[in-house]
Amino acid sequence: MWKQLIFFPILPGKTEEWKQFGRSFLGSRRAEYEASRRRAGLTKEVAALQQTPMGDFAVLYGESETNPEEINRRWATSTDPFDIWFRQKVMELHGVDLAQPPPGPPPEIIHDWSG
Repeated sequence: MWKQLIFFPILPGKTEEWKQFGRSFLGSRRAEYEASRRRAGLTKEVAALQQTPMGDFAVLYGESETNPEEINRRWATSTDPFDIWFRQKVMELHGVDLAQPPPGPPPEIIHDWSG
């Protein structure tokens, strides 16, 4: 199983919109969201808000049987209307283009414990 933990800055003034974006996944867009995650290969996804003196950040955790790079490729190239909307919203809220590989290496998990 793959585990991935990443974070994205939330652009100034966009925190409430980001919260609404996330809430829509369990509300009005739930079926589309779940289908998107299944297509990508995710089995678990958690999003949290971290407020810091440097600004607000989205902290994201995912689990999958699929390599995270493959999941990102699937999202970047998907023509599904939900995935296109999702990519646009990520650009608006975070300034991140999911169609481009992120700079630098992926996060390195140093410690992972289960009780």
